[in-house]
Amino acid sequence: MNLEKMTIKEIEAVFASGEPTEEFISECRLDPRKAVEKILRRHERMEQERARLMALYALEDRANAEGCELVAGVDEAGRGPLAGPVAAAAVILPKHLMLSRLNDSKKLTPARRDELFAEIRSRAVAVGVSMVDAATIDRVNIYQATINAMYNAIFSLSPEPHFVLTDAIRLTQLPMPWRPIVHGDALSASIAAASIIAKVTRDRQMDIYDREYPEYGFARHKGYGTADHIEALKKYGPCPIHRRSFEPVKSLAAKNVFV
Repeated sequence: MNLEKMTIKEIEAVFASGEPTEEFISECRLDPRKAVEKILRRHERMEQERARLMALYALEDRANAEGCELVAGVDEAGRGPLAGPVAAAAVILPKHLMLSRLNDSKKLTPARRDELFAEIRSRAVAVGVSMVDAATIDRVNIYQATINAMYNAIFSLSPEPHFVLTDAIRLTQLPMPWRPIVHGDALSASIAAASIIAKVTRDRQMDIYDREYPEYGFARHKGYGTADHIEALKKYGPCPIHRRSFEPVKSLAAKNVFV
């Protein structure tokens, strides 16, 4: 292959085929054309991203090697807010599915989360979601509510997973093998996917609540204890989705700030 005689469009086609040889890449590095240099940089970025994504499947691959074909990742969103539900999601991904820029939901922009949410929904083997409301959180505590949501998300999966990876939380009552992974949403593809599903699902629910209770600004802060949220609480008191067992909601209520 005589690189000097190839047009930029022809060189791009070789890279687009996904099969450029090392010899071809080496020749491209010697090509003086700026456009070829640009193509190479793009290819290198794509290869780095592919390597990063493949590394995210190490935990799933380990479970596969142990004989567990369907691996579910589980994560939650909304443990810390003063209002709204806690959400959990469980996701089984196809083996080595390449989801560009897949990562812990907290490291993604809202726009990218939305894009990945749709892609995960359409391409996953299975997705399970569960939300536990504020009243239940107050009754059983946030940790137990989170556990319950996770169990519900897992048990709603069809097909049922053979193995479950959790983001650090221990789910001791699962009937299948499981493994808690500290910072799992940054280390496992399926947990990262679950973090995105849980986060977007909850955020969209808070947007709905914003329309029901516009004075609190739920669409902006999603129920977290921002300064403007606290001011709204002091001014209007709690609405039905506030967690009355959480501070400062609890202390303000004890001081009879709320009617």
